[in-house]
Amino acid sequence: MVLKNINSKSGVIKFGGFIPVILLFAVISPAFAASTVSDLNFASEKKLTLKEAVRLALQNNHQIKAFAYSVSAEQQNKGIAASQLLPKIGIEENLTRTDTPAYVFSNKLNQRRFSAADLAGAPATFNNPGYLNNYQTEFFIEQAIFTPAAWIGYDIADKQSQAKNEEFQRAQEQIIYRVVSEYLNVRTTKEVVSSVLNSVDDANEHLRISRVRNDANLGLYSDVLRASTAHKQAQQNLVTAQKNLALAKRSLGLAIGTQESFDVEPEFPEITIERPEYYTNAAISRKDIKAMYKNIEAARKSIDLAWAEYLPVAGLRAAYELDDHSNVFGGEGESWFGAVFVKWYLFEGAGRDARRIKAKFELEQTKEALAELENAIAFRVYQAWLTAEEAQKNVQLAEAALESAQEGERLVRKRYESSLSPLVDLLDTQVMLDNARTNLVAKENEYRIALMTLFFESGTIKQDLNIE
Repeated sequence: MVLKNINSKSGVIKFGGFIPVILLFAVISPAFAASTVSDLNFASEKKLTLKEAVRLALQNNHQIKAFAYSVSAEQQNKGIAASQLLPKIGIEENLTRTDTPAYVFSNKLNQRRFSAADLAGAPATFNNPGYLNNYQTEFFIEQAIFTPAAWIGYDIADKQSQAKNEEFQRAQEQIIYRVVSEYLNVRTTKEVVSSVLNSVDDANEHLRISRVRNDANLGLYSDVLRASTAHKQAQQNLVTAQKNLALAKRSLGLAIGTQESFDVEPEFPEITIERPEYYTNAAISRKDIKAMYKNIEAARKSIDLAWAEYLPVAGLRAAYELDDHSNVFGGEGESWFGAVFVKWYLFEGAGRDARRIKAKFELEQTKEALAELENAIAFRVYQAWLTAEEAQKNVQLAEAALESAQEGERLVRKRYESSLSPLVDLLDTQVMLDNARTNLVAKENEYRIALMTLFFESGTIKQDLNIE
């Protein structure tokens, strides 16, 4: 870079005072400014509008993708709960080896191998039948016909899935807020670079004037040195501003979900601030508040679920059975049966009581969390509105300060050219002008960020930015 050449050349010059250095700097300064401007034009960087940046982020941001998987996983709980209401079909294989008289007798009947020979020696052979193997294959189907807990469980899963989806919508708003903030940061750093470039141009002009006055024996050589120092400082500021711009572009890419750098279009949606009541009323419908209401509904259902454990469960069971004394899946004997079953736990060790009380406490906990969230949101919306109003007024004051600084610099420069003011006064007014320029850029960015924060806190960021 040019700065490196300046340092190396100035290090070689040993004689002739500072004039060769100043002359060399005057020659290469236009080249430095040109190279700096050219460095800002990254051919490989794509320029994005705000809507394009948001769209890419919603597609590529890894946090959004992870949350989308979480929503899909939560939705599967509905299928898990619904499975308790659907029939269960299965196959079961059992091997039994026993000398229990009743089992030996019944298994031999099931195997269709009972004969008159088995009656010989009765009753002694019945009481001591010896060992018998039985391979039992059973194809069965079960269907619940009265299971309140399963119905309520499905409702709970549905409410929790809806809550998760609302949270996902809020997560999207968070990503939009982050992308808009990074987008504004790129615009702001570009404006800072432009402001610093103006400062470099002003420093060039001051150096030129001081050199002309010195050559005409109307000014001091020390003024040339001061102007040269101020010029170098302006160039250093430009290097820093350029670095910050490159980082801002890469940071925007990070928010989008890539390792690329992105430039931005100069246009930005026109936005205005409304009365605080507008945002307060909108915040009531924020996605995370809606999610909390869904969680409250699920917590109420959890109490119903605890009560459902006191009720009986009824269902149907049917099976087709194969029995064989020597082969797996053998079919010496076959049979079928159908049954209606009812299960009712009259006592379960007081676990149901504890789960019912726990569900009530969890409901109250969720209600209190909702109340806390609503209070916090109302405060943050109010705070964001005041901050936006403050930032708007500060922009107006910064604009007025810049106008004053520009006029002050113009007057002092004229006085210096007429030998009515020292260079120190001109450099001081230049510093004030540089600060005013930078301050205006900062205040404009603060105002935009304050508006975005207000939109985000009230949950209106999509509507206000017209983002689908």
